[in-house]
Amino acid sequence: MRVTVFGLGEAGSWIAADLVEAGASVHGYDPADVPTPPGVTRHQTPQPSVVGSQLVLAATSAVDARRALAQADMTPGTIYADLSTSPPGLKEELAQHATSAGLPFADVALMAPVPGHGLATPSLVSGPGALRYSAIVNAIGGRAEFLSDRPGDAAGHKLLRSVVTKGLTSLLIESLEGAEENGSADWIWAHLVEFFGSIDEAMLKRLIDGTPRHVKRRIVEMEAAREFLESLGVSPTMTEATVAALRRVEAEGLGGAAARLGGNG
Repeated sequence: MRVTVFGLGEAGSWIAADLVEAGASVHGYDPADVPTPPGVTRHQTPQPSVVGSQLVLAATSAVDARRALAQADMTPGTIYADLSTSPPGLKEELAQHATSAGLPFADVALMAPVPGHGLATPSLVSGPGALRYSAIVNAIGGRAEFLSDRPGDAAGHKLLRSVVTKGLTSLLIESLEGAEENGSADWIWAHLVEFFGSIDEAMLKRLIDGTPRHVKRRIVEMEAAREFLESLGVSPTMTEATVAALRRVEAEGLGGAAARLGGNG
C-alpha cells in the first residue's frame, strides 16, 4: 500500500514512521525545513508525492487545511483524510471539495497526543470515506473509531471535549499562579492531585447538580476568588468567566444535557 503524508511535523512524522514499520510505501511532502522520518520518500513538490497513493493523510494545521487539499491532483478514489483540529464547518467545506474531485473524505479527530502513540493514537472518524479509512488504519495497528458518514462530526466531538480539557488547563494555570504568589503552590498542587483522582460519574453529577441549588453562594465565593487573585497581581481571566457562567445559571437555570445527564433527581 502506498500512503502519502502531507505535513512531516511532530504528528505527521510519528504517523509516517509507524506506516513505514507497518510495511507501507510512505511518501511525504512538507515545505518546512523539518527532518524526514527514516523510510519516508520525501518530495520537493506535492504532486509527485500523491501519484499512485491509495491514502493521503493531511497532518497539517487548520490554517493550512484548504491549501493541503488543493495542492495536488489526486486520482479519484484516493481516500483523503484531514487530521487537522478544525471547526466542523471547515471539515464540511473540505469534504465538498474532496467529493467533487472524486475523493472519499475522512474527518479524523486525534484524541490523544501523537508522540508516543503514532498510528495507534485514538481517533474519531466521520465523513464519506470514514469507514474505508478506519478499516485500512485499524488493520495495521490504528485505533480509529467510526462515528458517522457526516464530515464535521468527529471534529465537533473533539472540540466539545476540548472546551473542558483546555479550559481546565487554563483554570489550573490561573490557580497555580495565584498560589505561587500566595506561597501555597505545593499545597494546592497536592490537593488538586488528590481531588482529580477522586472524580467519577457521581462526582460529576454532584458538581453540576449542585450549581443551580447553590448558585448564589457560588457567585459570592467566586467573586471573592476574583478579588483575591487581583490582590495577588494575577489576572483572573478564567475566574471572571466562571462568575459570568454562574450568573447565567442564576438567570436561566440548567437546561439540555447538563440538566439531563448531570441531575441527581
